[in-house]
Amino acid sequence: MALKLRLARAGTKKRPFYHIVVADARTPRDGRFIEKLGTFNPLLAKDAENRVVLNVERAQHWLSTGAQPTDRVLRFLDAAGLVKRPARNNPKKGVPGDKAKERAEERAAKEAAVNEAPAAEEAVAE
Repeated sequence: MALKLRLARAGTKKRPFYHIVVADARTPRDGRFIEKLGTFNPLLAKDAENRVVLNVERAQHWLSTGAQPTDRVLRFLDAAGLVKRPARNNPKKGVPGDKAKERAEERAAKEAAVNEAPAAEEAVAE
């Protein structure tokens, strides 16, 4: 049985609240779970002490039995000092898309045309 440490959504519409649970990977997000390990309240400030509440001992137990955390839960475990989360590298993140490049080229061409027009008029006047 493939186990996951993941978030199960609770709360109302537009007011999310999550339970950190151990569940079979094949069950639905909010479906049956094996054990509740803690809570996560994204509406609280990032520095609030009760934003993430986690039972560290039980999380360590489930990690030792082979449960795999999701990316978000892995962030919580890294903050708690249980697991080291590898740094990610996305070199394409800052590169503009194709349409943005086209707009920049068009803008540069217009600016060049505007700058060349007065220079051409001065050359004709001389």
